[in-house]
Amino acid sequence: MTTMNTYHAPHFDPTVDEIATLKQLEMGEVITVPDAVKDHVSGRLMDWGLIAKGTGGELAITPAGRQLIRRQDN
Repeated sequence: MTTMNTYHAPHFDPTVDEIATLKQLEMGEVITVPDAVKDHVSGRLMDWGLIAKGTGGELAITPAGRQLIRRQDN
């Protein structure tokens, strides 16, 4: 049996869509996991710890996600 390791580049460069998703979450928009799948929200955001899944199945921006938005706005 072979195990697959998830590769992470040494630096995360978000796409325009990923930044838009983070900004929507920061402004309080509710995005549930089914909505995320339907809208093709990038799984990289969760892989890199920029969003997290809440107890009710909604996605929430993490402090790391907020920090990334602040860096993008500067």
